[in-house]
Amino acid sequence: MAENSQSKDLSFQAGEAKGQTQEKANQIVENAQNTAHSAQESVHNAGQQAQEKAQGAAESVKQAAGIDK
Repeated sequence: MAENSQSKDLSFQAGEAKGQTQEKANQIVENAQNTAHSAQESVHNAGQQAQEKAQGAAESVKQAAGIDK
């Protein structure tokens, strides 16, 4: 009987460990997704800023050359 109880205890512990491992894996995936999303937003913002600066520079050149529309 003690062997059966020990087997159930080990089975329970294995199930607990599996659940904890799955939860940790889910957290890692979620963190990776958040990091990727943040990086994507940063790249988008940097591109937008570069475009705005280029447009501003083009306008400055047009004004300096007297071809402002």
